Amino acid sequence: FVLPQGATVIDFAYAVHSDVGNQCVAARVDRRLAPLRTQLINGQTVDIITKKKSRPNPAWLDFVVTGKARATIRSFLKRLENKEAVQLGRRLLKRELKTLGRRIEDISEKERNRLVAEVGLKDFDKLLEQIGLGNRMCKLVARMLVTEKQEKKKQKSERQEEPRGEPLSIKGTEGVVVSFAKCCSPIPGDPVIAIFSPGRGLVVHHQDCPNLGDFRRQGQSWLDVQWAEDVSGEFPTTIRVDAGNQRGMLATIASLIAEEGSNIEDVRSEERDGLSTSLRFIISVKGRKHLANIMRRLKKVPFVLRINRSIG
Repeated sequence: FVLPQGATVIDFAYAVHSDVGNQCVAARVDRRLAPLRTQLINGQTVDIITKKKSRPNPAWLDFVVTGKARATIRSFLKRLENKEAVQLGRRLLKRELKTLGRRIEDISEKERNRLVAEVGLKDFDKLLEQIGLGNRMCKLVARMLVTEKQEKKKQKSERQEEPRGEPLSIKGTEGVVVSFAKCCSPIPGDPVIAIFSPGRGLVVHHQDCPNLGDFRRQGQSWLDVQWAEDVSGEFPTTIRVDAGNQRGMLATIASLIAEEGSNIEDVRSEERDGLSTSLRFIISVKGRKHLANIMRRLKKVPFVLRINRSIG
């Protein structure tokens, strides 16, 4: 294969076939495992390892150089985003209609067509997609589906008891339309809240995130969310470890983190007074319990002076 200078393993995978690129999970360069962002040089042999249910990572767009790779990744993510936005929009509308005394399953085809025509879209799924991406307010759409008779019935029940919608459950597997704020890195078990970001969908924040005040002043749309019981996957979080300077300090701490089943995604160090060093780790955890186990283990190390989690 002839590729431009600076081409990576991912560029090679897409040069072979679009499906090979989309399903790429790992690679060997000259029979040795190599990161997917590895830049190739003349004469190398590349083996691409694929997995059927895998999909492109948006981060690949930061380092691919060929037009085919870039266009195929964007096209795949766009189709994926639309599908996931429809699913999220359906969940949001179902939740909002419940507070108004309606079920989304009871909405007739005639009502859907009337609503779609009223808002100027081609079909009901397109409306759900707009809701899921945060481009259309779910509350307004729900009220448009409630008749005057149902509204009066709802107002009558409100005088007796104020209905409250249940928080939306977040599993961590919703895809690109539900993302987690990098400023506070919420993890399962944290108290969380979500904001609508137009075109992106829901962005989940820790309730103690220092940036929430800025979003409130901007008049952002908020949504109550909670972690589902069956959350899966790993989530990044930041811990700061102050430790006394001694040989092998970083290696010891990194080894203990790995023994607790966590990956270190980034580490930065800053010497404080010549006697101690402040280490900032970004690690992947399954939730608050997993993080607590790691911090408890590190506190037992004699040269560790302080350890805390950083939010914001």
